[in-house]
Amino acid sequence: RSIKNLNVDERARLGITLAWQEPARFEGLTVSQFILASAREKKKEEVSRVLELVGLEPIRYRQRAVDKTLSGGERKRIELASILAMKPRLVMLDEPDSGVDIEAIERIFEAIDHLKKDGTTVLLITHSPKVLEKADHAFLICSGMLVDKGETGKILEYFSGKCLPCPHKNVPELNSQVKPAG
Repeated sequence: RSIKNLNVDERARLGITLAWQEPARFEGLTVSQFILASAREKKKEEVSRVLELVGLEPIRYRQRAVDKTLSGGERKRIELASILAMKPRLVMLDEPDSGVDIEAIERIFEAIDHLKKDGTTVLLITHSPKVLEKADHAFLICSGMLVDKGETGKILEYFSGKCLPCPHKNVPELNSQVKPAG
């Protein structure tokens, strides 16, 4: 079934969600309200559980406002906590390591592992070999063109050998310079 023409609500009902590289701001809500808006279980205990999974102390964050006083890493972890509470079938995480510190990235990796363990399909969009290591399968895309696909180890080897540092800017005119593996 194609999801191309479905709106956000229809995709959510199918268990599909997305976390952008830069988390959305939902000012006027507390962290608890934000998490409960998408949670399957509308319980205070669920809020605490998912906050702990992403390394945020529930007592400090449940009633905190989702506003500009939160760091990028805090917002990213709160967004991931809401995804954990949602228990989706498919989640797309765009640059989950962007703008977060070392401690936060480890917690994000643990949350990704938790999602996978619970049966969620996790689609990661990344430029980072470290994030790519979390994948079971990988697709290498350069300038909008599929360059290679396969087991993560194979793609990491290709990526590390031919793509770091990336010589291309993300512009379609460069597609002719990209040589597919093979």
